[in-house]
Amino acid sequence: MTAAQADLQAEFLEMPEGLRIDRPEVADGAVLWRLARDSGTLDLNSSYSYLLWCRDFAGTSAVVRDGSDGRPVGFVIAYLRPDRPRTLLVWQVAVDSAQRGRGLAARLLDALTARVVEEHGVTGLETTITPGNTASERLFTSFARRHGAALEREVLFETPQFPDGPHDPEVLYRIGPLSD
Repeated sequence: MTAAQADLQAEFLEMPEGLRIDRPEVADGAVLWRLARDSGTLDLNSSYSYLLWCRDFAGTSAVVRDGSDGRPVGFVIAYLRPDRPRTLLVWQVAVDSAQRGRGLAARLLDALTARVVEEHGVTGLETTITPGNTASERLFTSFARRHGAALEREVLFETPQFPDGPHDPEVLYRIGPLSD
């Protein structure tokens, strides 16, 4: 990693005053579901799935909490791929509309990645993004740059593969290897 990349990473790991990054808890599931619903861009999973994420994947997920009441105002939910346990698959990233524009998504992603690299030896990150989701495209492209990692893109799921109606294709972003 270059000195410039280290400076960028340090900048994104610092949190704005009054906010802190934490692991999600089951009690956060309902808030995460609301944040996903209110995002306007994420596929909304069942409320049950967010409760399970907070229980079963807390170690590979993160929330940013408001320091005054501890309520999540953003999240990253992710898991280690079973067939590639050193690859973190980022499922969803959301930030409350009142908190957007502060770099919280990038800070969450960097903090979570630092934790899973240390705890699980993760060397790569994957996510899928629908074409036209500019915010996510920028988030993951800048993440790759900050970490000095290559970024490859390929269509993972085509539109006809989705059984529940029209759905844009999902483009797989593969980022790695990650540097310390």
